[in-house]
Amino acid sequence: MRQDLLDGLVAFIVAAEERGFSAAAVRLGVTPSAVSQSIRSLERRLGITLFNRTTRSVSLTEVGERYLEKVRPVVSELAAVSEELGREADHPSGLLRLNVPRAGYTIGLQPVLRRFLDRFPDVKLELRIENQLVDIVAQGFDAGIRFGDLVEKDMIAIRIGPRIEAHVIASPDYLARHGTPVHPTELLAHDCIGFRHVSTGQVERWQFARGDETLQLAIDGRLVLNDSAALVRAALDGIGVAYMINGYIEPLIEQGLLVRLLADWSPVLPGLTLYYPDRRRVPAKLRALIDFLRAELPAASAVPPPELRLD
Repeated sequence: MRQDLLDGLVAFIVAAEERGFSAAAVRLGVTPSAVSQSIRSLERRLGITLFNRTTRSVSLTEVGERYLEKVRPVVSELAAVSEELGREADHPSGLLRLNVPRAGYTIGLQPVLRRFLDRFPDVKLELRIENQLVDIVAQGFDAGIRFGDLVEKDMIAIRIGPRIEAHVIASPDYLARHGTPVHPTELLAHDCIGFRHVSTGQVERWQFARGDETLQLAIDGRLVLNDSAALVRAALDGIGVAYMINGYIEPLIEQGLLVRLLADWSPVLPGLTLYYPDRRRVPAKLRALIDFLRAELPAASAVPPPELRLD
């Protein structure tokens, strides 16, 4: 198929309908010479004469009439499709695919998911929940959600979600058996449940901050996990002390099933970030989600230090 196959068709149809190049030029917003040149190029490409021309008027030739009869419905259909797609570009609709870690889903999306789908009934949402970092462009995702320090620099990144803090937690049963630490360094004498990051393969170091004082502990324990839900379950079972972000555990603390420890030492961690490739036009379905999350989940007020990570 030639690149210039459709060139001149609109000028030809409008000139035929207006029965003149000057009137067609007015309708198209171009000069009469531009219309004439476009039609001459079309005639040369087809090898036929479409118009009889005199100094006073133009009229379709017999073959021009037949050509008009054939191409006008096709061009009209193309115009209708373009208009329809143009309307869709400004209306949130279609499939929106996101790659999200478990924490991003639990904290950032799950609380507001129903409201988003209710507000945008023409949007279909597909979520792949995984902690492994992936190339969202290569795998066909529209966007991803990660903690801010894990987002590549060539992505457009938008902070979403609540303020994220680290909570040290244990069950009342565990504390009754082992005592309650009152300083972070006392955790070194406790069974601390480790969390191995899928993205780095490293066991997480526990970060603490109070005023100007900061502390980092390489904790030691008999259990290491790589799943946040399993980590909370282990703490509930009294296996040891766990280090967890807010968003998972508040109801369990309120119910007395878990106890928060060392609250005045809790550091602020990197907040959730929605990210997507840098492109000139953001699809309406993605723009709808961005604006919705900004309104529903205001970005954290503090920017955390970049070395802190939590998958």
